[in-house]
Amino acid sequence: MLSCKDVSRLVSEGQERSLRLRERLVLRLHLWMCVRCRRFERQLVLMRRALRMLGSRYEQDARNADLSSEARGRIRKVLAETERREHPHQDE
Repeated sequence: MLSCKDVSRLVSEGQERSLRLRERLVLRLHLWMCVRCRRFERQLVLMRRALRMLGSRYEQDARNADLSSEARGRIRKVLAETERREHPHQDE
């Protein structure tokens, strides 16, 4: 069984990479039993959403700025790459 410290690390890593099946299973089992770790996971998700919304706001400001089409293309590319890293399981 994972410790809460191990779970917090896995929850954080799960935001950045795809967890292996075994990691996901033991993580879900621990989260099912541990209210504190579930709270940590929810808080992490909430912070990530808030930061994503802030990023969208800056993206909107960038659209309103006088940017070249080349600069806008570079921004779109970086945002798309970030989105793919954040949601690696969307295709499953």
